[in-house]
Amino acid sequence: MKKDNLKHRDINWLYFNERVLLEAKSDDTPLLERLKFLAIFSSNLDEYFKVRVSQLRQIKNLDKKFRKKLMFKANSTLQHILQTVNEQQVQFGKVIASTLAQLEEHDIFIKNSKNISENQERFLEELFLNDIKDACEIHEGNAFLTDGALYLAVAHPGDEYSLVKIPTDGQERFIPIPGDGHQFCYIDDAIRLNIDKLLPSKKVLGCYSIKLSRDAELYLDDDYSDVELVEKIYNSLDKRLFGQATRLLYDESMPNWLIDSLKRDFNLGDVDLSPGGTYHNLSDFFSFPAPEGTAHLQYQEKPALPHPELSFTTDIFNSIATKDQLVHFPYQDFKVVEDFLTAAATDPQVKAIKMTIYRIAKSSSLADAILTALDNNKEVTLFVEAQARFDEANNIKWGRIFEEKGAKVIFSIPQVKVHSKIAMVYRTEGEIEKRYAYIGTGNFNAKTSKIYCDHGLFTAHKKITKDLSQVFQVLERKLIVPKLKRLMVSPFTTRITFMNLIQNEITAALNGKKAGITAKMNSLEDSNMIKALYRAANAGVHVRLIVRGFCCYLTSNENPSDGMKDNVYITSIVDRYLEHGRIYLFENGGDELMYIGSADWMTRNLDRRIEVLTPILDEDIFNELKHILSLQLNDNQKARILDVNNTNKKVDMADGDAPIRSQYAIYDYLKSKLNENG
Repeated sequence: MKKDNLKHRDINWLYFNERVLLEAKSDDTPLLERLKFLAIFSSNLDEYFKVRVSQLRQIKNLDKKFRKKLMFKANSTLQHILQTVNEQQVQFGKVIASTLAQLEEHDIFIKNSKNISENQERFLEELFLNDIKDACEIHEGNAFLTDGALYLAVAHPGDEYSLVKIPTDGQERFIPIPGDGHQFCYIDDAIRLNIDKLLPSKKVLGCYSIKLSRDAELYLDDDYSDVELVEKIYNSLDKRLFGQATRLLYDESMPNWLIDSLKRDFNLGDVDLSPGGTYHNLSDFFSFPAPEGTAHLQYQEKPALPHPELSFTTDIFNSIATKDQLVHFPYQDFKVVEDFLTAAATDPQVKAIKMTIYRIAKSSSLADAILTALDNNKEVTLFVEAQARFDEANNIKWGRIFEEKGAKVIFSIPQVKVHSKIAMVYRTEGEIEKRYAYIGTGNFNAKTSKIYCDHGLFTAHKKITKDLSQVFQVLERKLIVPKLKRLMVSPFTTRITFMNLIQNEITAALNGKKAGITAKMNSLEDSNMIKALYRAANAGVHVRLIVRGFCCYLTSNENPSDGMKDNVYITSIVDRYLEHGRIYLFENGGDELMYIGSADWMTRNLDRRIEVLTPILDEDIFNELKHILSLQLNDNQKARILDVNNTNKKVDMADGDAPIRSQYAIYDYLKSKLNENG
C-alpha cells in the first residue's frame, strides 16, 4: 500500500468517502441534510465502482509484465478495497437506520412493506394499478440489466426467478402516503406489495433488491502517461469490455440459490458481489421531499451574496479594466459570470468571445448569452470537452447546438482534456483591441456553483490576457507551444513552475530564511510533486496542505524509518458545500506568490490536460484570498486530519480556542465586506 513512499490513491479515496459518511453521522448536521450526505456517499461509491474498481478488475487480467509497470498488485488492492467498502457499508446501514429513527421523532416516516397500515396498502394498490404497473418492465431471468437501474429479483419455486425493473421516468422514488405526520414509502415497496398483480401466473417466494454496475469505460489515459502502455492495455482487453458487469449490489437476505443464479447468469465473480440492505440507489435521497414545516431540520438558508462591485456596476468592462475582480462561489452570486457574458453578447464594441466548456448545465443563462452573441453576429469560439466523464452527451449536444447557430466549436482531442475554466472577451475601445479575461477554479455551471466552493478572477491585465490569448491559440491549433510570462499552463509550464517554486522554498530554508508552502487542492497524487514536498519538509520548509479528496502523501509519522521531518500538516474539509478551489501560496522570501486555477497536483492535471492557473497580482484580492485561506487552515469544526491510520480524526481545539467553521466564516466575512462597501 506504500509503494515508493506513496499511499495508494484508490484505497485512500475510500477514506475521503468516509469523511462524507461522517457528515451524515454528525449531530450538528440537520436531519434532512444527513439524507443528502448519505446520497453523496452512495453516488460516490457507484462512480468509484464504475471507473476505478472496473479499471483494477481489468488490469489484473493483463500479463504480469504489464502489471509490473503499473506499480501495484491489482488483486491485493482489489481485496483491500472490497473489505473496506464492506466495512463502510455496515456503517452506512447503521447511519441510515439511526437517521430514519430520529426523523420519526419529528413525525417524518419512511414506511416499508412490513409496517404499512391496511389503509395505506389500499392506497398503494390503487396507485400501483393506475400509475405504476404499466411502467414496470418484467424479465424472466438472465436479462440484460441496465447499468445503475433498480430491479427486484423475484424468487419462484424450482430455483426460478424473474426480474422487475423499478420505473424511474415520471415516477418519484418516495411516495407520500396517507397517515399522521409526514409519511412516505419507497416505490419499491409499492411494487413488492402488489407483485402478485404484476406476476399473476407465478408463485412468489420473495422479492429482493438488486443493482448492477457496469464499466463506465476505461479512462486509463487519465492516470498512466506511458502512451505505449495504454495502447497495450487497450489492445490486451476484450473489445466488449464496455458495459461489462462489475458489481452486483444485492439484498443480503436473498437466498443463496438466487445469489448463485445471478452470479452465473451475469458472469460475475465472488469479488463482484456486494451484500447490502433492502434498498439501493440511495443517491435518490437527494430528491427526498422536505415536508412543510421542517425548515429547522435543514441548513439555515444562506442566499448568495451580491458581489460588492460587479453586481452593482453599470459598466462591467470598466469595472474590470479599473481593477481586477475576484468572485467566490457559492458565497457570491454566479450571475456575475452570466452578466459578464451577457454584456459581451450585447455590447456593439465586443467583436469576439472565446471560452472553454467542461461541464455545462442542461439549460442556463450562460448558454442563452452565447446564443445571443451568435444572434448579434459576434465571433464565438468554444472549446467543448467531449470527454468530461458522465457529461459527454450533454456537452456534445450543446456543442452541436452552438455550432448550428454559427459558433466555431472545437471538441477536445483524444488523450488531451481541456479542463481549464477560462473565457476571453475581445472588445474594440477606440483604436485598440482590449482583452477581458475570466480564469476560474470551477465550471461555467450555475447549478453546481450553488454547492461547489470555487474562485474566479476577472482581469484585463495586459500580460495575463496576452498569455491567455496564446492559450486559446493553442486550443485553436494555431500555436503548438505558448510563450508565457505570467500564467501557468499545463502541459507546458505548470509542473516546472511548481517544482521551481518548491525548490526556491527549499533553498531559502537551507539558508536559514523563512520558508513556507501552503496549498489547497482536491487531490494530491503526483509522485514527483510529493517527493519535492518530502525534500522541502526535510529542508525545514513549513508545509501546510488542505486536500479534500485522496492524498497520497505519507506523513513522517507514517514513515518513521526514513527520518522524515514533521513539518507537514494536512487536513481535509468536508462540509455543507463541496470544496473545489485550488489555491497555492509560497513564502518566496517574504514577497509571497499566490496562484489559483483548475489544476490539482495530479499527474493528469500537470501533464495531460489543458489547465490554467493565474497569479494573484492585485494586493486587495491577494489579501482577501489569503484571509479566506487562513479561515480554512484554522477550521476546527469540519476539518479532519489526514493521519497515519486514515482515521479522519477531528482537529483538536485548545482551551480558549474559538470555534471556526470555515465555510460559514467565509460567508460572514464576505457579507461584512459587502456591508462595508455600503
